[in-house]
Amino acid sequence: MFDSHCHLTDDAFAPDLDAVLMRATEAGVHGLVTIASNADDAGAAWSLAERHATVWCSAGIHPHEATSAERDFQRIREAIAWPRVVAIGETGLDYHYDNAPRAVQRRAFERHLELAGETGLPVIVHSREADDDTIAALRAAGQGVRGVMHCFSGGDALLDSALELGWYVSFAGVITFGKFDGHAQLRRVPLDRLLLETDGPYLAPVPYRGKRNEPAFLEATCQVAAAMLGQDRSMVGAAIEANARTFYRLA
Repeated sequence: MFDSHCHLTDDAFAPDLDAVLMRATEAGVHGLVTIASNADDAGAAWSLAERHATVWCSAGIHPHEATSAERDFQRIREAIAWPRVVAIGETGLDYHYDNAPRAVQRRAFERHLELAGETGLPVIVHSREADDDTIAALRAAGQGVRGVMHCFSGGDALLDSALELGWYVSFAGVITFGKFDGHAQLRRVPLDRLLLETDGPYLAPVPYRGKRNEPAFLEATCQVAAAMLGQDRSMVGAAIEANARTFYRLA
């Protein structure tokens, strides 16, 4: 398996990160991408990835912190040239929490998409309760930008738009929750464009609800995804690893 999206620089992992990575390997997670939330976090993610052969990282500014983009976006431009930085993001729009003004979020999102178009790096998109504006931004970016809808929770129109543009779609431990109602959406994603993620330390899957999420718990999500797809668990695990390596252009 491959955890395509986690946050290993989060303080929750500070006490025992080496043990977390060991458990991931023991669980069959052969690679991880730790995702940046701001410019300082991009530096921390890169430093971590440099120390661990199975870890890569991204550089970007989360929509919650979009107000820092005007000040720090040049640092993101510089960071994407660093070894082991394999993606831009996470970026996007979050109209649920509205931690930054929506116009500021949209401008920061556009800048990340423009950077992805310039560099060819994939972009990692967070979208919550912002389907229409996310669709507009993806369509404006066009076919020259490739990316993934991370921890997908949008509607059918957003899923259709992402798939039409050739994007990948990722699902997290939410698919193990009893209230999850996106079974049909997961099954509509072509198997060669499906990713799975933990988003650790957040969104721990059943049976770990209420605990700190970590990459080793991807196994629980993979089992549920395989059952929803009516496929063998080992085949789905191999597929999501191959897909992640293709998406991030890893050997």
